[in-house]
Amino acid sequence: MPIKIPNNLPAAGILEQENVFVMHEDRAYRQDIRPLRILLLNLMPNKIVTETQLLRLLSNTPLQVDVDLIYTATYNPRNTSTEHLTKFYETFDQVRERRYDGMIITGAPVEQMPFESVAYWPELTEIMAWSRSHVYSTLHICWGAQAGLYYHYGVPKHDLSEKMFGVFAHSNSWIRPVKLFRGFDDLFYVPHSRHTEVRRTDLEKVSELRILSESDTSGVYAVSDMTGRQIFLTGHSEYDPLTLKYEYERDLERGLPIQPPVHYFEDDDPGKPPVVRWRSSAYLLFANWLNYYVYQETPFDLSSLSG
Repeated sequence: MPIKIPNNLPAAGILEQENVFVMHEDRAYRQDIRPLRILLLNLMPNKIVTETQLLRLLSNTPLQVDVDLIYTATYNPRNTSTEHLTKFYETFDQVRERRYDGMIITGAPVEQMPFESVAYWPELTEIMAWSRSHVYSTLHICWGAQAGLYYHYGVPKHDLSEKMFGVFAHSNSWIRPVKLFRGFDDLFYVPHSRHTEVRRTDLEKVSELRILSESDTSGVYAVSDMTGRQIFLTGHSEYDPLTLKYEYERDLERGLPIQPPVHYFEDDDPGKPPVVRWRSSAYLLFANWLNYYVYQETPFDLSSLSG
């Protein structure tokens, strides 16, 4: 089944070239089914890149998925045109009366700032509070995961001595199989790109949380509440094959102290191409979230949602 996105969204052409089944709005409206409604809060600077990455993964399901895009009104993005935002995005005020089966909160390049110093922090906390009664399951990614854990449960983030940068092997931590990782290999790979972390010792103090997956090198990767309505991922399973390469070259050009991303380039040589080890698990991760935590759990009538 297709993912339904706005007509003329730049991601549509990219995904269609990849043979991803995309359904435009005008065709979707003629289908007599109840699609999943997903809200994407995009906090990344280059919103077109991030929306394309996530829409690609959300498309890999037999379910029809309707996606609404929003950005924070209290911060003016500098790397995405006003025309694109006006045409394809809404603000929280425009969607606050709606209800959604699922929601994704992306990362943001503000991780080294205190949460309360982020320009849109008050608006983000309002959205996260709203999500408890208007969204069935919310998926938080990277800084979005750190922000969600801090806001909902008081879990702090900690500075790292050097950037966690590369592709790392992960295993399941929960003693029983977890639906989010159903069908995963014993070890699977996830890209990470961050200067801060959440620690197992802090998470273990919160009885409402459970650690689902972690890495010996990059630490905790996946955390959820006991119901699966709040899921937190500290890595970037959605990344494209060249995303870490672009980030590495960007930091080099800026004169920042950066080492090549580990376990990413062939033979760890930046002069050689990247080796993609995370693509299949990324598709399976998002398909499992949509199926087991959204489709099979959310009420048919979204007006019955409660916090």
